[in-house]
Amino acid sequence: MKVVLLAGGKGTRIAEETINKPKPLIEIGGLPLLVHIMNNYSLYGLKDFIICTGHKGHLINEYFINFKNLFSDIEINHQSNDIRILKENKFNFNIKIINTGRETGTGGRIKKIKKYILPDENFCLTYGDTLCNVNIEKLIKAHKKYKKLVTVTAIPLRSRFGIMNIKKNIVKNFTEKPIIKDNYINGGFFVLSNKIFKYIKNNSTMWEQSPLRNLTKNGQVSTYIHNGFWQPCDTVRDLNILKEIWEKNNSFSF
Repeated sequence: MKVVLLAGGKGTRIAEETINKPKPLIEIGGLPLLVHIMNNYSLYGLKDFIICTGHKGHLINEYFINFKNLFSDIEINHQSNDIRILKENKFNFNIKIINTGRETGTGGRIKKIKKYILPDENFCLTYGDTLCNVNIEKLIKAHKKYKKLVTVTAIPLRSRFGIMNIKKNIVKNFTEKPIIKDNYINGGFFVLSNKIFKYIKNNSTMWEQSPLRNLTKNGQVSTYIHNGFWQPCDTVRDLNILKEIWEKNNSFSF
């Protein structure tokens, strides 16, 4: 099954990091967000990726063109200009990088890679800036079970703030950022049917707006609830959270 990664946004909310690079290339623990995401998919045998680029997309091209040599042991002979790989890095991805345009909406980016998806083929989709240890195998099984055009990973909504329980002006207890019962957010990890392309109108279409709304209206969106690790990288605060997690665990697969 192919995995489509949306990596073309401008990352304006974390401009301190994206002034010189696209957000998916922000590094944590020596690896870009994009590679951390790809690593999680590869744990489940999914190694065929289509990366949809836009803003500063040429830097993503350059990164993966040199990817074979990165983290590998190499020998360089400057007299003959020969480069020999002594020990190749552990990554064995198959990657297509498609320039989907700097101003294209998320839905438009998906539409532009339609020709790389076979008829009646399911594929995975996610954003290039959100890390999550969702069980991809169970997510795909849920998609097959419910037989809808879309399966979305649902993340329990957690309050941004601590909650006080007050009775007669007396604080009875504090709950630190509790989960808000029966409320979920779009976790951004999807399994999709090839049939979703007809719901995307044009290049400016945002996947999260009319396509998902119309698919939901038609009863074509099922969910897979994930209670584990999930963290976007929208702001510097988010980035610092991710760095702290990596420093503590040296992994996002837990």
